[in-house]
Amino acid sequence: MSLVNVVGMLVLDNPCAFTNPFQFEITFDCLSPLPDDLEWKVTYVSSAEDSTLDQVLDEVMVGPVPVGTNKFVLQADPPDVSRIPPSDVLGVTVVLVTCSYKDAEFCRVGYYVNNEYSEPYDEEQGPPNPIDPLKVQRTILADKPRVTRFPIDWNLGAAAASHGQQQQQQQQQQ
Repeated sequence: MSLVNVVGMLVLDNPCAFTNPFQFEITFDCLSPLPDDLEWKVTYVSSAEDSTLDQVLDEVMVGPVPVGTNKFVLQADPPDVSRIPPSDVLGVTVVLVTCSYKDAEFCRVGYYVNNEYSEPYDEEQGPPNPIDPLKVQRTILADKPRVTRFPIDWNLGAAAASHGQQQQQQQQQQ
């Protein structure tokens, strides 16, 4: 049973300029006192073909977390456009909001993001190169998040989760 349940995530300032920060209003329930902080992370997928280009936009520790319903706004800087392949600046990508306890991820919320050039351009030639990030509009498909939950041992965190995964792999090999 999860001791923390994300019950709501609102995408704020959407659509907006590509250069605006990401903002998420997160509501979660805490069912039991937690001795350690929760780690929230925002990751921008710069290229579907190369995960080494993913950009961690922000990591924040939240705690101590009281029992009950909690709410806060998580704001993260926009991605560094110079670290995105030019062919991937425009089009569809993903932004991930994850939450971990004792280094064990237990919740991941993914949103599709569409980046469009805001000025008209010749379709045959494509947008100007290099792309001016000030002329790119970001739209997050906020009404269709992809939510993934992972079971963890709330007493031991990552060590227990890793041990559990190793046991599952050993059982599958038998």
